[in-house]
Amino acid sequence: MLNIQLDPETEARLVEILAREKTTSDELIKRLVQERWLSLQPRQTIVERRGGHPEHLLEDAPPDLSERANRKKAIADYLKKKHPQYDLP
Repeated sequence: MLNIQLDPETEARLVEILAREKTTSDELIKRLVQERWLSLQPRQTIVERRGGHPEHLLEDAPPDLSERANRKKAIADYLKKKHPQYDLP
């Protein structure tokens, strides 16, 4: 159980917030604590937010795929295989 003493100005603001949001002081405090706690957590990287690196992405990749020409060819081959209706040169 939490018991706090508020100055009159803060208490008036609390009453106004509770009335506008149609919530209880318990729920408001829980939400504020949760929001504050989340703001203190380290931000996730974009890879983490998207669920991590795909496991199958580079399983069968040749070792020289880091060279641009090889990547370009691998992408072109993949697209030709996946979409044969678009015959690219």
